[in-house]
Amino acid sequence: MRRSTRAVSTMTAVGALLALSGCGAADMTKQASPYANAAGAKTVTLSVQSWVGAQADVSVAEYLLTHELGYRVDRVQIDEVPAWDALSQGRVDAIMEDWGHPEQEQRYVKEKKTITAGGGVGVTGHIGWYVPTYFAKKHPDITNWKNLNKYAKQFRTAESGGQGQLMDGSPSYVTNDKALVKNLGLDYKVVFAGSEAAQITQIKQFAKAKKPFLTYWYKPQWLFDKVPMTEVKLPEYKEGCDADPKKIKCGYPHTPLQKYFNTNFAKHGGKAAAFLKNFKWSQADQNEVSLDIADKKMSPEDAAKKWIKGHKSTWQSWLPK
Repeated sequence: MRRSTRAVSTMTAVGALLALSGCGAADMTKQASPYANAAGAKTVTLSVQSWVGAQADVSVAEYLLTHELGYRVDRVQIDEVPAWDALSQGRVDAIMEDWGHPEQEQRYVKEKKTITAGGGVGVTGHIGWYVPTYFAKKHPDITNWKNLNKYAKQFRTAESGGQGQLMDGSPSYVTNDKALVKNLGLDYKVVFAGSEAAQITQIKQFAKAKKPFLTYWYKPQWLFDKVPMTEVKLPEYKEGCDADPKKIKCGYPHTPLQKYFNTNFAKHGGKAAAFLKNFKWSQADQNEVSLDIADKKMSPEDAAKKWIKGHKSTWQSWLPK
């Protein structure tokens, strides 16, 4: 998850959310592939999260599974926490990018053993609060959270009323932002854009007008290449400081992003399981595909095909012997 966390559309360029209620197992039935977890099936069902980096992972994996290994690939879009339920039940075979869900990991990986860790994606994720670099250059002390209230008036919007606005993305993302605002005594209101795509649109609009803004955002993310942003340093993250979400007063960790497989698929998924376990690339690789999808408006398949054509030495090592 991202301690906050996210997810990307399977069909649109920026990943507009096809929202599920995110409530529980019953929601998975209409989303699940009938082939998921089927013994001997040459089909792999991948969970697609609602952010473009995750879509890049899935798009490249899908193309290679299809064209190099002869599998049919089904995609299922499910919000972060329900995706773990679906994976445990075998309704999907793999989650290709998880930002950290310790409760689900404890329940399904360590206790029930219905989910198996699939190794790292090769990318380290980090969530934080950011302001546009053009604003930080004029007001360098904004990079310390203790000075945020000094600038609250400049971050006001119609949606935030008399307080400064802290822009978040989808309400489905797991974030600590509301608690942080309260516990750090900040004169700000968390306002949700609705999705990653909507948040990107708003950030671009602010940047075009050179207006100040404060936003929840994350790395890796291609948008930094288009709108340079500078992180506002929150109180340092230390192990366990976020154990009680209601009392949290620390920032977000740096999280090596992980893959997770349904345990039956991990054991009996043959070459597909071996390939997905081997899948590992760099932040630069992911951003290259993400930029083509979200900014250059290429289809996920074409973006994946372009990257695969230029990086044969990378992906060939993922193919099972």
